[in-house]
Amino acid sequence: MQNIVCSAIYYAIWQDNLTIKDEILLDFRAAKINTEGAKALQENVIDYDGQKILKSIGLFGANASGKSNILKAIKFCNQLILDSHQYNEGTIFCFTPFRFAGYINKPSTFSINFLHDGVEFEYSFTLTTKEILKESLYHYPNGRRAKVFVRDETIGNDKSKIYSFADSIIPRPMDVATNTSKKTLFLSRASQMDRELGKTIYRFFLNDFLIGFAPLDFITLGLSAAKQLFAKNKDLMLYALSICDSDISDVHFVQEKKVATRTGLDPQNGTETSFSFNTFHKAVPEISFDLLGEESAGTTQLFSMLFFLLDAVKNGKTFMLDEFDLSLHTILAEFVIDLFHVGSKAQFLFTTHNTNLCGLLILCAHIGRV
Repeated sequence: MQNIVCSAIYYAIWQDNLTIKDEILLDFRAAKINTEGAKALQENVIDYDGQKILKSIGLFGANASGKSNILKAIKFCNQLILDSHQYNEGTIFCFTPFRFAGYINKPSTFSINFLHDGVEFEYSFTLTTKEILKESLYHYPNGRRAKVFVRDETIGNDKSKIYSFADSIIPRPMDVATNTSKKTLFLSRASQMDRELGKTIYRFFLNDFLIGFAPLDFITLGLSAAKQLFAKNKDLMLYALSICDSDISDVHFVQEKKVATRTGLDPQNGTETSFSFNTFHKAVPEISFDLLGEESAGTTQLFSMLFFLLDAVKNGKTFMLDEFDLSLHTILAEFVIDLFHVGSKAQFLFTTHNTNLCGLLILCAHIGRV
C-alpha cells in the first residue's frame, strides 16, 4: 500500500526556529463541505477510509513572515530521526528556539501523525538544544489509539521508570533503552538495533518524506537514480519545458568518466563517473548546450525540481519545498501543482510568494485547515 501523510500531518512546534513561539499546526484533513465547488475539486483530495485528505497545501506570505521557518522546523524534526543514533556527548542540536521572553531556555516539541502501510502513527518528542526530554509513539492498529512506547527523561535516571512499553510490539525494548542516551531518539536507536518497527518508521522518514530547499540539485541523486528517473520521465520533462515557451526540443543524458580529484574514488583506475545534461533547441538543433551552465535559471530549476517531484508523484510520497516557484513562471508552478492533484497518493507542501497560485489551492482555503 502506498503511504499517505494523512489523517493529519501535525507539527506542534512550540518555541522553534527564531520566529515561532506558539504551537503551529498543519492539518491535511479536509473539512466536510458538500458544496458544488467542493465536489468539482474532488480530484484534489485523497479518500482514505471515508476521510478526505488534501493533496497540497501552500503557505503564502511576505518575506520574513516565517514561512520558511516552518519547513526548517520540519526538516530538523526529520533529520533528528534519521541522524540522532550517531550523536554523542557534546552534541548541540541544530535548531534555534524562539529568542525572546526567555523562551531560548525552554524546551520545544515536535509531533507528527502519519499513515504508513495502512496504520496511523502518532510520534512526538520534546527537547532542548542539549538533550532530549520526552518521546512517545502511539499507533492505531484497529482504529483505536494504543501505546508503543513513552519516554520521560525528567523522571530521573532509572531507565525502567523513564520508559514504558506495550507488550511484544518491540522485542527486548529495554536493551534499546539502555543504549539510548539523552542525545538520541529511541526510535532512531531502535532502527539501528534492528527492531522491525523502528526500521519501518525510519525508512518512511528516509524514503517517503522528502524535504527540499531551492535550488534543488539533481546531482545529489547520484548517477544511477538520475539516469533511471530521466529515462522514465523524459517526455514529461520536455512537455513541462514546452509550456513555458521554451524552444528546447530534446535533452540528452551525458555520462562521462574523468580523473579523480579526490582520494578514495575508484582506487583501481583513479577515475570517477559524473553525469550532466545537454539541451538542444529547435532553432539550432545541431548545437548542444550545457543545461546547468548555459540555460536560464527557470529552466534549470524546473528540470531539477521535476526529478524529485515525479518520483514523489509516481510513488505516493510526500514532498515539501521552500520557495518552490523560485525562478518559475506561474504557468509552470501551476503545472507542478497539477501533477500532484492528478496523482493518487502523493502530497505537496510548499511555501511561495506567488498569490496567483491561490486559485489552484482554493481547496486548501475553503476545505482545508492550516
